[in-house]
Amino acid sequence: MKYKIFLGSTMLLLWLGLTGLRAQASLNASGAVASGGGGTANYSVGQVVYTTNTGSNGSVAQGVQQSYEISVVTAIEQTKDIHLSALVYPNPTTDYLILSVPDFDTSKLAYQLYDWKGILLQSKNITSANTNIAMSNLLPAVYFVKITLVETMRASSNNNASTNKELKSFKIIKK
Repeated sequence: MKYKIFLGSTMLLLWLGLTGLRAQASLNASGAVASGGGGTANYSVGQVVYTTNTGSNGSVAQGVQQSYEISVVTAIEQTKDIHLSALVYPNPTTDYLILSVPDFDTSKLAYQLYDWKGILLQSKNITSANTNIAMSNLLPAVYFVKITLVETMRASSNNNASTNKELKSFKIIKK
């Protein structure tokens, strides 16, 4: 008799516990359908699970929208007389960046690519108005691109010394 009461009580508690479970449930705050020239997309706000689909033209994240930030990280006081217009795109990126420096003498410019810890990964001279920076071999993380003005000074008759003035830095997100 005690066994039947124990078994019945256990089954009742188990049944009450399982009826309250809502695993993988999503309570969305809002949602709609967005349409445009490139097609339509359904979206929702407050979704718990999301997936990312990657193709040859890029990637799309379904579900919770992934935010990203595009910002110029620093401004240097020493370069007040230099007006540099530079763009780095696409940001966030997956394979490569395009560093665009229009209307400036690129023979005196260089770029450095740093990881989030400040370790120098690439350092090259900028040779044209649009420079491709390969990022396909890098892991998804935050990187920094620094544009510098390279000035060569004659230190003595035997050697030349160069100084770099930082003009702009960009925060890059690699997916």
